[in-house]
Amino acid sequence: MSYQTPITIKQALERIHRHDYVLPAIQREFVWNPDQVCRLFDSLLRGYPIGTFLFWQVSAETASQFQFYDVMRDYHEVKSSHSPKIDDFSPRSVTAILDGQQRLSALNIGLRGSYATKVPRKRLDPYTVRHLYLDLCFVPAEDDEIGYRFEFLTPEEAQRSSTAGTNPGDFNHPDTMYQV
Repeated sequence: MSYQTPITIKQALERIHRHDYVLPAIQREFVWNPDQVCRLFDSLLRGYPIGTFLFWQVSAETASQFQFYDVMRDYHEVKSSHSPKIDDFSPRSVTAILDGQQRLSALNIGLRGSYATKVPRKRLDPYTVRHLYLDLCFVPAEDDEIGYRFEFLTPEEAQRSSTAGTNPGDFNHPDTMYQV
């Protein structure tokens, strides 16, 4: 088994965007909830390892025999909970993700996409699209399991959260929630 030189998250997301990294049909759907995505980002900022990935280098000849799927970017509990099929796939060499799909999807959703789940007790349009925000003024308590507070919010929720949690002197402005 050979190990590859590590790449940055930015490089991984660029490869996902170009469809150099794809999902084979054998992969399960994206199943992480928003809290799991937030904990992944907390782990990254705390410098914790997030594991290794298992990739399958697929030659152009072999790739033409399989159906591949895109890595989830905009998760919606009803409208888009399945990774989209890559229909315009021209046979070329690709890298299929065999292990690490949940983590790579979570990174793609958190940094480039959105997450929409049902809002409890909301009848009209109960599915709200949210983006990942980081609370810049969060100070963990001694017994907190997290070091950084991430949350999926709408821009309005982020503004309300920023204004509500502002103390005089918090970076001299009310915007404490920063979209990732």
